[in-house]
Amino acid sequence: MGKVRSILQLKGNAVFTISPSHTVYDALELLVEKNIGALMVVDNERFVGIFTERDYARKVILKGRSSKETLIGEIMTSTPVSVTIDDSIEHCMKLMTNKFIRHLPVVENDKLAGLISIGDVVKYIIDEQKFIIENLEHYISGQK
Repeated sequence: MGKVRSILQLKGNAVFTISPSHTVYDALELLVEKNIGALMVVDNERFVGIFTERDYARKVILKGRSSKETLIGEIMTSTPVSVTIDDSIEHCMKLMTNKFIRHLPVVENDKLAGLISIGDVVKYIIDEQKFIIENLEHYISGQK
């Protein structure tokens, strides 16, 4: 099974970030603009948390708070589950399944190195299985 580094090599390691001092409304605008479901929260180039659509639904809307007045730092997940570039894809799938999360920050040497989503993990696994099946079919049929 592959490593997180394989996913980042395929998709790149561009990560959209926001400061904890921005409002939730600012974050929502960025989520919509970039068509993404999570933002990494960075303060003075230091990774401090994650803000997701789920944070918004559970910590703003359902609590009757205003997205234009609530700061990201007040509702972000400040200790998100994260992985390294050397963690296996299988490990990521288990983490995401067991913790009911859709996004995993990739951290190396206390620096944000990327972000992978459940979609990235599933795509990688499907592509890997397809490759294995094709190779087995060629082997069985005697093709090279």
